[in-house]
Amino acid sequence: MTQLLEERPSIEARTLPSVPRHVLIVEDSEDIRNSYKHLLEMSLGVRVDLAADGVEALEMLEERAYGLVLTDLRMPRMDGMQLIDEIQARRLPVTVIVTTGHGSIQEAVHAIRMGAYDFLTKPAEPEKLCLLVERALRERTLLDELSHLRSQIEERYTFQNMLSKSEKMFEIFELIGHIAETTTTVLITGETGTGKEQVARAIHQASSLTRSGPFVAINCAALPETLLESELFGHEKGSFTGAAAQRKGRFEIANGGTILLDEVGDIPASMQVKLLRVLQERRFERVGGSQSIEVDVRVIGATNRSLPRMVRDGKFRKDLYYRLNVVKIDLPPLRDRPEDIPILATHFAQKYARASQPVMQIAPEAMEVLLSYHWPGNIRQLENAIERACVTAPDGEIRPENLPSELSSGSHRKDVSPTIDLTRPLPEQVDALVTSFEERYLRKALKSCRGHVGRCARICGLSRRSVTSKISQYGIDTSAYRLT
Repeated sequence: MTQLLEERPSIEARTLPSVPRHVLIVEDSEDIRNSYKHLLEMSLGVRVDLAADGVEALEMLEERAYGLVLTDLRMPRMDGMQLIDEIQARRLPVTVIVTTGHGSIQEAVHAIRMGAYDFLTKPAEPEKLCLLVERALRERTLLDELSHLRSQIEERYTFQNMLSKSEKMFEIFELIGHIAETTTTVLITGETGTGKEQVARAIHQASSLTRSGPFVAINCAALPETLLESELFGHEKGSFTGAAAQRKGRFEIANGGTILLDEVGDIPASMQVKLLRVLQERRFERVGGSQSIEVDVRVIGATNRSLPRMVRDGKFRKDLYYRLNVVKIDLPPLRDRPEDIPILATHFAQKYARASQPVMQIAPEAMEVLLSYHWPGNIRQLENAIERACVTAPDGEIRPENLPSELSSGSHRKDVSPTIDLTRPLPEQVDALVTSFEERYLRKALKSCRGHVGRCARICGLSRRSVTSKISQYGIDTSAYRLT
């Protein structure tokens, strides 16, 4: 039974579009048409159909999906240029290669500017023709898979405006569903840029059927202690210099809804006492006031700091930590969920596409750069990188040179040296190091063989069953590596 399960393709493999290795040759010379057909079928194992001119080719393109059109430029009724124009106008998802005589190179270059993939001069060398067709079909497959990812983003990988196909994130989505109808206090931890505020908003949105109040966020690290109390709890008129009128605080505004205390680990010690009381009693007084105000609000704390360590160091109250840490959501960094990089990058590419270039593609080699980077700034850094790339990609395709230079400079690559933490026992850190190395080795092996488990097992020197078990253990999605 285990062996049968190993041989079953993943859900993603079964749902990716079936990209046709189907070629349409458009050529007015019957001899050349037939020779191309025989060569490609025998050498590449592709299916080949034939058309004598552009008019016949368009009819066939409307009836059947093709991966590639190999067309002559000079033909009766409709020539190759007109055919390319029609393919572009009808938005047919097919790659075009043109063939031309030695005296028409300028026309071929013009065809490429119009959208053709490449050109060959007649008579085409068989080996060069086969290599070009094979490469074009492979890139067509990658483009169609990326297009498929775009179409699936809203339908399959969205939860309350968050995008993911990671098992780790699916567990978080499920947990959010469980706490949606409660007022349970939540603590969200994770590195900078992992999307802690997005998760907080998702919790609030999931609770909207039972809690109609607003979502209110405050960055606790951005305000000095004297202003933080007033921001959180409000103040009465004349309570301090400049208090010209009564003002409601964030807790009062969030009544019936959700308040996010971002960077909660930076709250000063004196404010921690007052916050603890609010969490315990759900009541407070405005600054300078004596009337107790009761609120019904879900409190969500978020931090990129280690609160347990701060408790040990005496910098954070233990009782407040326990009050905040009723339900803990620990967001994984982007480097631990590489399967999310393609869909996030694709989403950001469409988000920042210019009005003059509404469809923004990510070239396969650029996607490889994105997948191999360590992303110390996580999702926020990825979004910034794609936004920059959209600005510098004038033809609607993001290439490696459009990405920030640090992504390919060698800094922050995935193979980084571990840090030494003297607060943790040596055996524990050695085990963690071995596990980390094993996971990185597997991911690199999968990348080198484009997600093929059998070839990965041969690289690792392990059985296929053992590799499949480790892939499951580390939550690795092999389909992510089929796009590299």
